[in-house]
Amino acid sequence: MPKLNFSRTVPYKPEQMLDLVSDMASYPHFVPNCSAMDIKPSEKAPDRVCDVCMHMDFGPISQSYTSRVTIDRENMTISVKALDGLFSYMKTQWIFNEIEQGTRVLFKIDFEIANPLLRAVLNPAFAARQGEIIDAFMLEAKRRYG
Repeated sequence: MPKLNFSRTVPYKPEQMLDLVSDMASYPHFVPNCSAMDIKPSEKAPDRVCDVCMHMDFGPISQSYTSRVTIDRENMTISVKALDGLFSYMKTQWIFNEIEQGTRVLFKIDFEIANPLLRAVLNPAFAARQGEIIDAFMLEAKRRYG
């Protein structure tokens, strides 16, 4: 259902932004609604692929879902695909393009909440929060990199 695209420019290197988004263990400290992350690196490519269970709180509703995260340092992208849980499907992609001023960060997300009863409430709420989430990453980049 919702397909959203966000773009931000930051005065940091693409590698720094990729490192920030790859630091999933720190998400509960700055990502809105994220209460915990359970990370299991792939045995075949532990530095590139992992399965991550993100625990999220939306007011009185707590949900979690597992995603496969693929980090591509050569192409400066991070791709995420939900495997189970909250979403019937969810795909996100982070793209980090070097520009004169630093980095153009592109964040794309396409998702649908699995539970039809929750979908009517959570699809719009989750969509509305995505701008806040990318802004939280930009604030964290400023905190980390100055």
